[in-house]
Amino acid sequence: MGQIIADLGGELITLFLSVLGMLPYLALYIGLILFALFVYTQIKHRLSPVQDFTSLKTVTFGDESAVVSNKAASVISVVLIFVIWGAFTGSAWLPKFLHAPGPFLGDARFTYTLETADGETAQAQVAVRVHEAGQKPDAPVVDGNEGLAQNDTLVVQAYRSKLLRWDANDVVTRKDGAKIVAVNATPISRDADVDVGFGRVALTDKGTLNFEPDKGWQMENIWLPAPESVWQRLISVSRDGYQNVTLAEHLSYSLFRVIVGFALGAAVGIPLGYAMGLSNWFRGWFDPIVEFMRPVPPLALIPLVIIWAGIGEQGKIILLFLAALWIMAIGARSGVSGVKISKVHAAYSLGASKRQILRHVIIPNSLPEIFTAARVAMGVCWGTVVAAELVAAEKGVGKMIVSASKFQDTDIVLMGIILIGIIGFGIDMLMRWAEQYLVPWKGKG
Repeated sequence: MGQIIADLGGELITLFLSVLGMLPYLALYIGLILFALFVYTQIKHRLSPVQDFTSLKTVTFGDESAVVSNKAASVISVVLIFVIWGAFTGSAWLPKFLHAPGPFLGDARFTYTLETADGETAQAQVAVRVHEAGQKPDAPVVDGNEGLAQNDTLVVQAYRSKLLRWDANDVVTRKDGAKIVAVNATPISRDADVDVGFGRVALTDKGTLNFEPDKGWQMENIWLPAPESVWQRLISVSRDGYQNVTLAEHLSYSLFRVIVGFALGAAVGIPLGYAMGLSNWFRGWFDPIVEFMRPVPPLALIPLVIIWAGIGEQGKIILLFLAALWIMAIGARSGVSGVKISKVHAAYSLGASKRQILRHVIIPNSLPEIFTAARVAMGVCWGTVVAAELVAAEKGVGKMIVSASKFQDTDIVLMGIILIGIIGFGIDMLMRWAEQYLVPWKGKG
């Protein structure tokens, strides 16, 4: 137990340090948001300087029905995300003055100091050439050096490191007791690296030198490809497909699974939620089951569903059905419980029957909660179908992503993630439009 607590404590410390490292970037992003808000406010004020009673809002702060998405803020937010993405990947779509500092490329030199077993010292230069991935440049030319230490060359790819066996051409070697004691006149040891301006030089346990060129702030393509790389890959996959399956097939299979699973979950979950909200017996019967299954993540059910229904379409749809079922049931139950009792009493006083109260009072007033639950359930279904396709599928966006990750095709992985987000956003927007059309009374009491 003590070891477990110590391990968890170490993980918490590492997480805390990681969060601290992200704070400057988070502060910068928040600063950009506030700056964009200030600029937008000033421009709007100058374009519409009239300040009379017609320009004042008639709603009070906190009125949910008065808060709508600002289209200018949405456009600026999306553009800013792409600008940040392009800046930290050196995108050709952005002017170079917007690029974050990139990795060091080119030729440079550093000097190391050798010390023999007798205490005699000598110096030699190392000519370094850092190149981009895919290139095979020649080694730089160095002059001869008279003495115990001879000049060396080193060719390194950007974002990589390389060992320098400095004694391969020296008069004295490590076997003779010689060692490196300084780089650029700065003492070096196994615990103290030396920054040479264009990279760092470290001393390994075996006494060799390890050079790592400066990476700058830009991300390597294998970690985060530039926007144009993802766009070009989207065009090529749309035209030629990926692993003998077209992109349209991948997307249609995933979308079909999500829609069918969500529809089945809603068809069962909404009546179940109404029954739990209207009947003490149904509430007592199903409440333990719903509350037990609600915190269980759908991904935990994948092995059981595979055992029961196999790896075909039935298993994936059952998994999505279970992912949507509990969310829709809780949404419908919450909608029924949230109906104002004054409306029910008013309907009874007018002579309404239970069926009329259900039709004209309970269902209309519970629809906002049901639509909110549907949007949440659809998002959960998207995440679940991708995870299910990661485990067992021949077609689907998740299958495409996991296959691309095995070959380190990060641009395809990122393309799949973006497509999932765009489709999910589109579905959410359709639900919002349907809610505005079908439930125009939301937020109006």
